[in-house]
Amino acid sequence: MRVQHTLEDSIVNDRPTDDRTSEHGTTGPTPPVNLTAFPGQFARTRRFSLGVPRHFTVSPDGRRVLFVRTGSGTDPVGRLWQYEDGAERVLADPVLLVGDAAEALPEEERLRRERARERSAGVVSYAADEAARLVAFALSGALWAVRTDGGTPFPVPAAGPVVDPRPSPDGRSIAYVSGRCLHVVTLAGEDRQLARAEGPEVSYGLAEYVAAESMGRLRGYWWAPDSRHLLVARVDTGRVARRYLADPADPARPPRTIRYPSAGTANADVTVQLVALDGGRVEVTWDRTAYEYLTEAGWDAHGPFLAVQSRDQRTVRLLAVDPATGATELRHERTDPAWVELIPGTPARTASGALVVPEDDGGTRYLAVGGRRVTPEGLQLRAVLAVEGERVLFTASEDPLETHVWSHEPGHDNRRLSRGPGRFTGTGRGGTVVVEGQTPHGNEVSVLRDGRPAAGITSLAEIPAVIPRPVFLTLGQRELRAALHLPSWHREGSARLPVLLDPYGGPGLQVVGRGRGWSTCVSQWFAEQGFAVLVADGRGTPGRGPAWEKAVHGDQLGPALEDQVDAVRAAAARYPDLDLSRVAIRGWSFGGFLAAAAVLHRPDVFHAAVAGAPPTDQRLYDTHWKERFLGYPEEHPDAYERSSLAGHGHLLTRPLLLVHGLADDNVAAAHTLRFSAELLAAGRPHSVLPLPGATHLPADDVINEQLLHFQRDFLRDALSAVGV
Repeated sequence: MRVQHTLEDSIVNDRPTDDRTSEHGTTGPTPPVNLTAFPGQFARTRRFSLGVPRHFTVSPDGRRVLFVRTGSGTDPVGRLWQYEDGAERVLADPVLLVGDAAEALPEEERLRRERARERSAGVVSYAADEAARLVAFALSGALWAVRTDGGTPFPVPAAGPVVDPRPSPDGRSIAYVSGRCLHVVTLAGEDRQLARAEGPEVSYGLAEYVAAESMGRLRGYWWAPDSRHLLVARVDTGRVARRYLADPADPARPPRTIRYPSAGTANADVTVQLVALDGGRVEVTWDRTAYEYLTEAGWDAHGPFLAVQSRDQRTVRLLAVDPATGATELRHERTDPAWVELIPGTPARTASGALVVPEDDGGTRYLAVGGRRVTPEGLQLRAVLAVEGERVLFTASEDPLETHVWSHEPGHDNRRLSRGPGRFTGTGRGGTVVVEGQTPHGNEVSVLRDGRPAAGITSLAEIPAVIPRPVFLTLGQRELRAALHLPSWHREGSARLPVLLDPYGGPGLQVVGRGRGWSTCVSQWFAEQGFAVLVADGRGTPGRGPAWEKAVHGDQLGPALEDQVDAVRAAAARYPDLDLSRVAIRGWSFGGFLAAAAVLHRPDVFHAAVAGAPPTDQRLYDTHWKERFLGYPEEHPDAYERSSLAGHGHLLTRPLLLVHGLADDNVAAAHTLRFSAELLAAGRPHSVLPLPGATHLPADDVINEQLLHFQRDFLRDALSAVGV
């Protein structure tokens, strides 16, 4: 077996590897490998996220770019930076402002970071005024601001611990949330409470759980262009079921109460108000019984607007809001017999008022502007990044392995702005576009001026001790996109290799692509341990159009598992060194669910599994995410049963390791603990590794380092016993 056209080879000619010919040609140079160093590096770099520039804002004239970046690839403290005329300078350094003491975060900010999967500290987010001259941010609950014209950061007095501060468009005041109440403070310190929480279950200006976790909406208020009004979400969680998270490792610590709407139960009551700085308030009215989800909101030059969705998620409506009366008027409606997919950045409006929305038709998700499709068949819309004048900046995929930044302007052909292989995103304004991408060389950021490269913004991320060298494959009748990672030391015919599948395999995430991400590095590390590691994106994953995504409607397990089986068999038919008598699978979250399901339902194919944070009982997962795919539990109980592991524990005949954080408020540890109890009652041996204090994304560096070793050793032992 001759492995050719690695990622490193393909970048030389600035073109992606051809899937049809990636197995042929001459083998490229073996990248450096340091197996011993990798797990520790993976942990202390927070999955190679530290040092990567992100959260870009471009000034109206396009001359300045604001962004956040930590001090190095191992420094977890985020700083606020400005790029101008090819030079970068620090605007705010938390170490200089508040020292290096541990952060004291308000509970609302801690939850916001958990929903955003934030891995750093210090300045992790910020907001700027319309001119990008005043920037506000929070440090340990204190409100800070800095002017971008060379001034030093200064504290702004606030009524209490600050969450999500945002300057008014004119830069004269800053809105923020404190104690679940919405405030506005002038730079001189004159503070006004605009909306007071009426009780402990009410908040103003914050996103509710399902909005932040499952819709992608982390905001709860929006300034009007006139800087005198705001559109504000009011959330009442009084009817949402309670959950209690305790820390078994610290029995003296009282449990934490959270409001979690599991499938089929009541959601938070979300309303919206128009709030004026002079104290006036107007309720926004719409049919909240029929459309209880607030998926997006905003206030542009054409007025305030809402996007609302029905509980069954088959209809999304864009509503224009009368700022004087709060009355709403239907402007656009999307429907789908399965569900309406929410696309980041939509709905939006151009300067002329043309609606910018996605439009699904068969196998393609189009970009529609002003009621007309402006992208061709086969180009899959992923997100709208920015709208300026009549120009729309968006991301889309021609090839499932890549995502690129595109520009649409009336009267012009769509223009692709990102170059080379990878997955790209960005933003733009004033003739400048910032393109950030995950490329075969890692994270890269380019600044384009009038479509031409101006310079780059430096990534300080560490180079991984293990560089991935995947072979990209197209497998089976469904043309599954896959990546095969082989040991750098392996030679064709020298030995048969045990196989490790390393998928996510579920909605919202692709793991196969022409870019060096943390997951590809981990896959290669496992390969260097002696596995042939196969990663495949099956039905239900994004990037291949609405029909592919919605093939899992009513059954999140069957198609996903079938595609993993087809992928490993097709790969072994092409590469005889893959030993199908020794096949393991590992994964986290949906990937963990898929891994456990594999050894339950297909022990003929899979001989061992590691399942991290698996949602074993779909009825325990949240309303918006789970009802999207499986419907309402009382109406479709069969969909939940066939998509759950619960009730099927008696089928286990293969080694299974369950790993779960005991502080996980997304996939509760109850999923694993209840399933383990079911396995025990059925007399099915298995292993459980609890992680005290760990959330859905474990943050402890020692845990993250040792988890790699633990999984490797478990899988080695399990596969060595196959057939004994």
